[in-house]
Amino acid sequence: MSRKTVRRVKTGAFERRFSMARAGFMAGARYATLTAGTFFASADKRADMRRDILSRQAQELAADLGKLKGSVVKIGQMMALFGEHFLPDEVTAALHTLENNTTALHWDTIEKHLRRQLGDMKLAELEIDPEPLGAASLGQVHRARCKADGRELVLKIQYPGVAEAIDSDLRAIVQLLRVSRMVPITEQFNEWLDEVRQMLGREVDYDLEAATTRHFREILADDPRFVVPEVVPRYCTHNILCMTFEHGISVNDPAVLELSQNRRNFIGRAIMELCCREVFEWNKMQTDPNFGNYLLRIDPESGADQIVLLDFGAIRDFSNDTLGPGREMIRGAWHHDSQRLVDALYALGFLATGAPQRLLEDFAAMCFEAVEVLQDPERFPPPAHVLNERGEYLWGKSDLPSRMVARAGRNALSVHFDVPPKEFIFLARKLLGAYTFLHVIEAEVRGNTILEPFLSMNEEDDLALVARKKG
Repeated sequence: MSRKTVRRVKTGAFERRFSMARAGFMAGARYATLTAGTFFASADKRADMRRDILSRQAQELAADLGKLKGSVVKIGQMMALFGEHFLPDEVTAALHTLENNTTALHWDTIEKHLRRQLGDMKLAELEIDPEPLGAASLGQVHRARCKADGRELVLKIQYPGVAEAIDSDLRAIVQLLRVSRMVPITEQFNEWLDEVRQMLGREVDYDLEAATTRHFREILADDPRFVVPEVVPRYCTHNILCMTFEHGISVNDPAVLELSQNRRNFIGRAIMELCCREVFEWNKMQTDPNFGNYLLRIDPESGADQIVLLDFGAIRDFSNDTLGPGREMIRGAWHHDSQRLVDALYALGFLATGAPQRLLEDFAAMCFEAVEVLQDPERFPPPAHVLNERGEYLWGKSDLPSRMVARAGRNALSVHFDVPPKEFIFLARKLLGAYTFLHVIEAEVRGNTILEPFLSMNEEDDLALVARKKG
């Protein structure tokens, strides 16, 4: 079935600002009108009614944003991923629907764009499937074949004008949110928005993504568990990234669960080790660890399965100065060392001064539980139902997230904890992404045997850094 397509992306500053201003004004007007009708309700009913109104208005606003595509949609997606700490739940839930926006740009428009970027001669060397493999907010991907040698390729094509529209889109988003009255524009929000600007700049920088792809292909060249596409420079420009096409199936394909337990364990260990290498060894982190960035290449004969790594546009470099306290937080939780954990929290700027000791102990206990998947089950045993007879963690049967939510709900922590810094959010998403991967493939793996070799890396420097930041 062919995708729904549009002929063009609105990239003109005026028409995008007009579209967003209209959407924001309408949302604000509807919100004001509807909330006026709650004044005569009881206090409890009034709160429920306003939450329902906010939810409906946020959904309509998200639908309007989705029609624009480009960086506006990407900003909305990032708000959904990282904004749960300072956005209303109803707004976050509505913005998550933007991730399902798959409208593609019509092939006629894409072909003209390719011709301008590559020229007639290079374009004639390729046989391109007009039906996209995938479409996103900033661009879409088409499969191609090199006519000369038959090599299979993919073209990641950035929509015309989206890179130039980022700054104006961000300004328009702020104005939209202000007019719609859905989100308080605070200093923390503005700091986060600046981070979004930087993230978007990296995602539309295809030269940087090509260099990062080459880097990962080089550092993983001797690890047969991973496949990284090869960049094909001849068909690359600032707006087009050409790579070899890599076969594979999605992580949640039913065929994955049909593999033997040992093969799924092998895959799970590989992805968790990759996560540890990014955090402890390379200081390069995939900040968008969704399943679309991975494929599994199943070998029916030898059983030597591989993980195909895709999309290096969300790779972010971290210095030891910024990532060190995060690593110390992991070590403190892993060792069940409350003071070490609290010191790391202060160094991260996550913990407000004057927090009661009881709350610190409660939060430490929550962190200890959060890393149960990486613990030595003999030192710190998790609930019996998530261990098999060999002491391996049953990732597929783990109910850790629901237990964490229940524990967090019992502790009034928000008064004493600041909005977490972006490094903490990236690290938490990284670990959650790895957890979800192993959960979905139902791996049975002792996480401590993966993490332990990495804990000593940069440990002395990280301890000294935390001491300086604390004191």
